Amino acid sequence: MNDLQLHADWTLRCVVDSNSLEWQASPSPLVQRRLLERDGGEVARASSIVRYQAGARFDAHTHALGEEILVLDGTLSDEWGHYGPGTYVKNPPGSSHAPFSDAGCTLFVKLRHLAPEDSERVVVDTRQSPWYRGMVEGLTVMPLSEWGTRHTAMVRWAPGTYFNPHRHYGGEEILVVEGVFSDEHGRYPAGSWIRSPHLSQHQPFSEEGCLILVKTGHLLD
Repeated sequence: MNDLQLHADWTLRCVVDSNSLEWQASPSPLVQRRLLERDGGEVARASSIVRYQAGARFDAHTHALGEEILVLDGTLSDEWGHYGPGTYVKNPPGSSHAPFSDAGCTLFVKLRHLAPEDSERVVVDTRQSPWYRGMVEGLTVMPLSEWGTRHTAMVRWAPGTYFNPHRHYGGEEILVVEGVFSDEHGRYPAGSWIRSPHLSQHQPFSEEGCLILVKTGHLLD
């Protein structure tokens, strides 16, 4: 892939319905991807929905600036283990692996978004890990990873949950995994990806209830 600039300006708010995107080829013939943001060629800072067909695999490779994965369905594997639906994996900068999927899977993948000093590998089965009470009634939070200003978490909104207006230092990025997430700017059903820049403000809520993956504090550099 030639260098591609897709939603690469972090100072701009961006909303993408991943379900409406075409699947595009990858270096593996059994792996396709829907590009949400990309800055570069095959080695790029990028966020994508990635689909492994049954039997798909990649050769061993290194992630110079790390990788974050949320398994949306199916099972992803590598030489370190097997990761079923709902599993979050953070492979730190400099780590390497050879991923594959025997039966197929769909993933949310972020590449080259981690701090170079962040050396912690994290694996969390979000279907088994505990939830903690959030800042308002109806909100529960599952922390996944943190480093400096950067925080990644799953957040579950009960139906009819409303949050206070607030700003995001270092920006915010959301993938709606289930249900419908909303704010004063719109409604975002499952599959929506929203990136809000540094010091942006909104007042989120969910009338129907939802489950979201949230990453904050990483849009400063």
